[in-house]
Amino acid sequence: MMSFASVIDGLVVLGYFAVILSIGLRMGRREDSLHDFALGGRKIPWWAVLASIIAAETSAGTFFGAPGEGFKLRNFTYLQLAFGTIIARILVSYLFLKPYYQHNVYSIYEYLVTRFGPRTKSAASAVFLITRTLASGSRIYVAAIILVLAVEMFRGAPLDPNGKVLVYVLVSVLLTLLTAIYTTLGGIKAVIWTDFIQASIMMGSALAAGAILFFSIPHGWADVKAILPTDRPLDLLFDTGLDPARHGWDQVKGMFESEYTVFAIVGAIFLNMATFGTDQDMVQRMLTAPDVRRARRSLILSGLADIPIALTFVGIGILLYAYFHALPDPARPKAENEIFAYYILSRLPMGMRGLLLAGIFATAMGSLSTALNALATSFVRDWYQPIINRAADERQSLRAVRWATVGFAILLVSVSAGTSYIVLKNPGLRIIPIILGIFGYTYGSLLGVFFAGMLTKTRGNDTGNLLAMAVGFLVVAVLSGLLNRLAQIVFGHDFYVQPGWLPVMEFPWWVMFGSLATFAVAVCFRTPARPAGTAPA
Repeated sequence: MMSFASVIDGLVVLGYFAVILSIGLRMGRREDSLHDFALGGRKIPWWAVLASIIAAETSAGTFFGAPGEGFKLRNFTYLQLAFGTIIARILVSYLFLKPYYQHNVYSIYEYLVTRFGPRTKSAASAVFLITRTLASGSRIYVAAIILVLAVEMFRGAPLDPNGKVLVYVLVSVLLTLLTAIYTTLGGIKAVIWTDFIQASIMMGSALAAGAILFFSIPHGWADVKAILPTDRPLDLLFDTGLDPARHGWDQVKGMFESEYTVFAIVGAIFLNMATFGTDQDMVQRMLTAPDVRRARRSLILSGLADIPIALTFVGIGILLYAYFHALPDPARPKAENEIFAYYILSRLPMGMRGLLLAGIFATAMGSLSTALNALATSFVRDWYQPIINRAADERQSLRAVRWATVGFAILLVSVSAGTSYIVLKNPGLRIIPIILGIFGYTYGSLLGVFFAGMLTKTRGNDTGNLLAMAVGFLVVAVLSGLLNRLAQIVFGHDFYVQPGWLPVMEFPWWVMFGSLATFAVAVCFRTPARPAGTAPA
């Protein structure tokens, strides 16, 4: 029988779902055109766009993954990547947004048609559709972690692997179904206004949890300070990744093989330029602002907001380590990704536990709704209208974008189920490298092509861009060690062995080297001359 506390927590969560659905459906009424569905008529205020960006990038992966990083590393070096994101968003706001507004695009890959041709656009759109489906599907799985732990605590015994996968799938279906309802019917306006509520719930619940956690540690700050690995405060935030025991190129190689370093800020700039400049999921909400000036304001302020958000979640991880160090618990999960979820379920009072659960679902649904809307919009503008049904009218396009939303919802649930199976087979996997790593393999190619379009006027063409994107992916496959792993899977032996001098780089560097390689190849080809004012055929 359910306890009184469980009933209260359940009512809080159900209340959250009811509010989100009602707001989403109400705000998304009277969507009678693709322009309204995809861009909200360009009437969304900048502060709502700001909240939507925060909600979209702060997924359930952040909610559990960032505390996991803090718990494992016991420092704030993860924040070094956040400094890179501020610089990246300033660059994106002045380099990318203006051309998108000037060309009045729905899908940002339409810009590539005007600049290069249809094949570049189709290749870029395909990369986005595949990568975003994999990344967003893996994020849904993360939100189910806490439900699996809740079921195990209620049963008093761990679930077997099949039982865990079943719970993951059921939660993924529920969250995706609820999110798809208001996203399908309400379009981008429903997405942004529910994101505003969800961002507020997420940060409010996280701050409340952090405060309760801190005051639960027996000796407070003294216990926290005792577990920190160094007496030098700056070492808690900045790490060069340079091993003094290594010298020359070997020392530099070691730096590339470290995840969070001062030098990785450069890699983070490229990673965030790709995410916020070439990913339809992120850019589409900026395009709902009335003009480019207000879109820039939303984007730059969202980068500044990343610092306190990352600080909050990593800080929670460090506090969790101090808490369980002072008060050992043999039942505590071994996986860092599950520590925060376990604390929420086992230590927080009723009502507050329900609020945190709502915050977790808010982060998951906020990221999911924007992904569904962007995937559907890109599919219709880049594939349905120009290729599948060139004669589509407004009503057909609106129907197509809604059915595409449903289709991508099904795909995301499938990816979530696959992710849960992989993680259960490999419990040592950490969330943040998984989610960011997915982007790293392909978004360097995207960014490199957009660089060729926006930084040059006469370089790059359809043929050259396809070759350049392939080269960019190959470079990342080599530097990340993916080529070596694929060789072992496909051929059963080391068909390719990484040379000893070449580093196997960590994920913050992948987009940087992929984009530079793509750009270098793309600019070797000249853009064909054409009459002024015309686009390539």
